[in-house]
Amino acid sequence: MSTSPHLPNPEAAKQASLWAARLDGSSLNDADHAALRAWLDENPEHRTLLSGYCQFSADLERCLPSLVEAGLIDLPTHAQPRRRPRTWIVGLACSIAAAVVLAFVWYAHPDTQYESFATSMGQRRSITLGDGTHIELNADTSLLVETDRRRRHVRLASGEAFFQVAKDKTRPFTVVTPSGSVRVTGTVFDVSTDAKTDFDVTVVEGNVQVHPRQSQASKPPESVSLQAGDCLSANVDGVTVSHLSPSALEDALAWRQGQVVFDGTPLRDALARFARYHGRGITTTAAAGKLRLGGRFSLDDLDGFLSDLEEALPVKVTQDSAGTIRVSLRSEP
Repeated sequence: MSTSPHLPNPEAAKQASLWAARLDGSSLNDADHAALRAWLDENPEHRTLLSGYCQFSADLERCLPSLVEAGLIDLPTHAQPRRRPRTWIVGLACSIAAAVVLAFVWYAHPDTQYESFATSMGQRRSITLGDGTHIELNADTSLLVETDRRRRHVRLASGEAFFQVAKDKTRPFTVVTPSGSVRVTGTVFDVSTDAKTDFDVTVVEGNVQVHPRQSQASKPPESVSLQAGDCLSANVDGVTVSHLSPSALEDALAWRQGQVVFDGTPLRDALARFARYHGRGITTTAAAGKLRLGGRFSLDDLDGFLSDLEEALPVKVTQDSAGTIRVSLRSEP
């Protein structure tokens, strides 16, 4: 945990600023997502840096007048922040030292406290903030917490987190992801984001206001109000809201106990869940991937899950010399 700005590796900070800008201002293709995932897996610090720079781009735009007035930075003469704020922010962030960049935010907000948290593959973590808010992080998750006298702000760059927010009507609690945000004053909810276009919110207690980002394929409402038991899913196809039964709600949050529940889930999706959790390469043939899987499994026990697959479904599991796991039908070569 870090409660004050630190000095990251300059090259890693530069790459983080570039990725943050691309996530914020453009659409990534499959190759881009693969490259981002590879870079994040190189070093746990990369996830924290990315989270910080996603927040930094928003903070810099907001506090720019104060920075210029204080003489901390000079705007390029060709900059047009009102028309294309992300373009000049990218150039600025990439042209100055990472340590100075982080210091800018601190100078502009001296009363603001920053805390960064991250989990690696196969790791879960629980934290409690100074206001009493309790957060549980799923595996492969990174977030940056920013608090001051007026607000509580969380930037969830990737992964999944469960929030039990301490009530404080004077300081709203906001969770921002690359594909949407959630605003509350005190409640219990879960947020998951796997990519720029994937965004899921599940409410356990209270009410939340969700603001999904617009996609090219649809135009979701500016704000969606969710109550206890509601689940919102947003992706390139649009936004859907459903109400979960108590048992379905418990299943959706089973990761908090290190478990996962599948109910008629395509095998390719189930394998992708374990692949992400463990950071392993797991592939499946087209035919095997269409099989449906049900049951409750331990997320921590990959070998046990694969063994159960061979007993429950007509599949076989093989592993090559590089460690990549392949699942195919028994009848396939």
